[in-house]
Amino acid sequence: MRSHLLNETTADLYRRSVIEGVERVAAKLATTQRPHTGISVDELAPVINGIDLDKPLADAGAVLDELEDVYLRDAVYFHHPRYLGHLNCPVVIPAVLGEAILSAVNSSLDTWDQSIGGTLIERRLIDWTTERIGLGPAADGIFTSGGSQSNFHALLLARDEACRLVMKKALDEGRELTKAELLPKLRIFTSEASHFSVQKSAAMLGLGYEAVICVPVDRNRRMDTAVLALELEECASEGLFPMAVVATAGTTDFGSIDPLPEIARLADEHSAWMHVDAAYGCGLLASPTRRHLLDGIERADSVTVDYHKSFFQPVSSSAMLVRDRDTLKHATYHADYLNPRRMAEERIPNQVDKSIQTTRRFDALKLWVTLRVMGADGIGSLFDEVIDLAAAGWDVIDADPRFEVVVKPQISTLVFRYIPEGGDIRADLVDEANLHARKALFASGEAVVAGTKVDGKQYLKFTLLNPQTTTADIAAVLDLLAAHAEQFLGESLALHR
Repeated sequence: MRSHLLNETTADLYRRSVIEGVERVAAKLATTQRPHTGISVDELAPVINGIDLDKPLADAGAVLDELEDVYLRDAVYFHHPRYLGHLNCPVVIPAVLGEAILSAVNSSLDTWDQSIGGTLIERRLIDWTTERIGLGPAADGIFTSGGSQSNFHALLLARDEACRLVMKKALDEGRELTKAELLPKLRIFTSEASHFSVQKSAAMLGLGYEAVICVPVDRNRRMDTAVLALELEECASEGLFPMAVVATAGTTDFGSIDPLPEIARLADEHSAWMHVDAAYGCGLLASPTRRHLLDGIERADSVTVDYHKSFFQPVSSSAMLVRDRDTLKHATYHADYLNPRRMAEERIPNQVDKSIQTTRRFDALKLWVTLRVMGADGIGSLFDEVIDLAAAGWDVIDADPRFEVVVKPQISTLVFRYIPEGGDIRADLVDEANLHARKALFASGEAVVAGTKVDGKQYLKFTLLNPQTTTADIAAVLDLLAAHAEQFLGESLALHR
């Protein structure tokens, strides 16, 4: 069994095995005709459940043959131009190269003595990102597993910073306020279109879902700052404390960007932590033409970025950035076996000192290799292409009488729904037709689209992150959706006659 360990004696086996795997994937990418095969759970589950994991196969070649049947053949391929579903981007080759290297070397980015070089590369990329945001010379941050963890980490810092400030003020006024007394009084403000991880974070932080105040959005699906101002005033009048205001730069459903400068002003007036969830919109940081859409983000106390959404990186690659590196101490714990306090005194750079994770992959390497090969403008120009595509796609849908589209996109998401001709069909049937169209399209394997609800109604969604997608692809998928919806309505109406 030692022959399977990666070391100096097995380097040739490693090379052959990886090359064979790469060739299988390359062949699959070159011949993929649609986003996925349309296989169902009921078809695939028995095949996988029937595999005896206690009986290994002869060699890696046999395993790759098996993988063809249980994974590669039926995987959803995000590189296909008619994958228009979730926030999954096609990946760039330099990032895949970085992934291959980091997996083999297997650095763990928690302490310096496990990640010499890796620690400094990650720190340089954090500095590069905070410079792009404009957070200032005291900024810092950490790579994370994704936007949900980044948002949680930021709100953890916001919670403990709010507790520190409020408890200090109470002490200065001659009264003592405990953290247990304060937590039920903390409130988080965010738009009703923001990511659900804000609510989940509040629950995990011991505040409860009810601590999140959802602010309505305007016609462009951006946070209504007039209502936010009123909610903040009401919070203060009730003796509660505005812990944080979470703005979104690229909502999951609409790609909308909240009014960041006005939110920053209101957060500052009420001494609230301002967090910007730019998991989706962070690609604008590299855009040669649209960086201005993020104006105001530089005033945030913390920012979430997902490089695996709009920097065309493989999952996972995310980061949480802060304006003041000192606030990261709220997540610091010194363990004698790992990062004893003396290491900080000796200026040994242990990343675990500012992370809520311990063992952590060297995901930063993928972005490093990408920037060194393509440059920031190269990444940003790809993101610009999909934003241009979304604008053109809006024109296509808006001109099609079979569909209604909710709002012009700020980034690259289009939310729309099928509307039958005549308009006298029951609203619940129209909802069912849109839901059926999405499911039927997915089952066919010809394309993948997402779905959501807007004002209680069922809508469809194109998430455009592939520069290879064209308006012709968009038009073709609209035809497919309309055909599925029309078939459903025809059959449903016939049954009720």
